[in-house]
Amino acid sequence: MQRTIRRPFKLKGIGLHTGCQVAVELKPAPAGTGVVFRRVDLQGFEIEASRRYVSRVVLATTLMKRGVMLSTVEHLLSAVYGLGLDNLYIDIDSLEVPILDGSSQPFVEGIQDVGIEEQNAPRTFIRVEKPIRLTDGEKFVSIEPSAVFRVTYEIDFTHPVIGRQRLDLEVTPEVYAREISFSRTFGFYREVRQLLENNLIRGGSFENAVVLSDDGVMSGELRAPDEFVRHKVLDLIGDVSLCGSPVIGHVRAYKAGHALHTALATALFRNASRWRVAEPELEAAVASAAAG
Repeated sequence: MQRTIRRPFKLKGIGLHTGCQVAVELKPAPAGTGVVFRRVDLQGFEIEASRRYVSRVVLATTLMKRGVMLSTVEHLLSAVYGLGLDNLYIDIDSLEVPILDGSSQPFVEGIQDVGIEEQNAPRTFIRVEKPIRLTDGEKFVSIEPSAVFRVTYEIDFTHPVIGRQRLDLEVTPEVYAREISFSRTFGFYREVRQLLENNLIRGGSFENAVVLSDDGVMSGELRAPDEFVRHKVLDLIGDVSLCGSPVIGHVRAYKAGHALHTALATALFRNASRWRVAEPELEAAVASAAAG
């Protein structure tokens, strides 16, 4: 069945790129609503969390609808998708989702604190039946048939702390909360000046990112030795959520980023013959009745 949160909750923080203080409130939404951002600073202007509105994918995923922008949506959407929510209003008073600690864990904890409620409507999925693969030089992202939503991600950096890292897991709400949500965004200190000159990361700090020098970590201890690839999976899940429905398929990625992640969501809809709409709960009930 479809799911939403039991009651509203609020979080406040700074925008990573704008440096502005932002308040965001998650609210329950009726079945069939989907995930909808509402810019309360602009009379509640609505921007649906959909691949149709992806406008920029430089360092973050940005949505734009009729000229109204909302940036850095991927961590919040990752938490919503990772915990299996279908319907949600997200009220926000600025043009960027707050970065908080650089992970999706604060959003996950907020959702867990208020609780999740099942709704009286079936949950539909995108079940992949034929593979899709997108490439950009040596980088790639693909999706292929699977009985579950699974992610295999590999990164390779010429940095002594990162190197080659690979993560392979079936994504369930429990696995997401335990294995993925804590991982923080990361970047290299040598790139900070260039980013600042481009009016980016004005809200960045050692408190909301893993910051790397040429040979080590400058921002304290890692939360896991492979925190870097775990965060890539976190980003991927947030971007894949822009499909609008949960996906049943195996996503593989190598050195990918927001551009390829969001392109995969678009490619699914441009290749409708490669997937079908599925209602696993209904299919299971029919199969059980037939077996009985």
